Amino acid sequence: MEETRRERKKRQTRQLLIHAAVQLFTEQGYEQTTGAQIAAAADVSTKTFFNYFPSKEDVLFADVEQFYGLALEVIADRAPDDTVAQVLRRTYHRVIANYLSQGPWAGDPKLKEVYKRLLATVPAVQAKALHVMFDSQRRIADALLKAFPDRLDPISAAAATGAFMGAVQAAGAASLEMYGEAEEGHLKSTRRAADIALRGLESL
Repeated sequence: MEETRRERKKRQTRQLLIHAAVQLFTEQGYEQTTGAQIAAAADVSTKTFFNYFPSKEDVLFADVEQFYGLALEVIADRAPDDTVAQVLRRTYHRVIANYLSQGPWAGDPKLKEVYKRLLATVPAVQAKALHVMFDSQRRIADALLKAFPDRLDPISAAAATGAFMGAVQAAGAASLEMYGEAEEGHLKSTRRAADIALRGLESL
């Protein structure tokens, strides 16, 4: 479907706000930067900033909702003979790997470096990251439970989701230490972690 002029303008404004925020975070520090300052740097009103982002922490997690929405669609569209592991594997290949290679920071080393530094040093950003992670795990576990009511209960759905997503996230963090920003090494590590976790879920 072709993007409308209004949709294109909204997307451009959103990206402008993200870049303005990262620039201010870099120049004057995260804690010293306000939503109003970000709006001013992007030449929009403060209200416009908060229409796009509930808080400045949310700027650093742009587009996460879109990618997890795709994950929920993959799970909901599972075939009758699919196993839990097969659906999670498809989720990785169609969504998670795509996010790692094409997400909001992909192709922009500066943005990625700022994100990494803030995630490592700012408690508010760390707290937001944990909230995003736990919320996404809960939603994916709920989707798995709905898709496999005859195979899963709330505990096994939560365990399967935690094992899968936890493995991918932990491997991603470890790969940054081993390979730095090398995308190929990062994707290889997360793919390997997904395979390890999914082999353990074959019984579901």
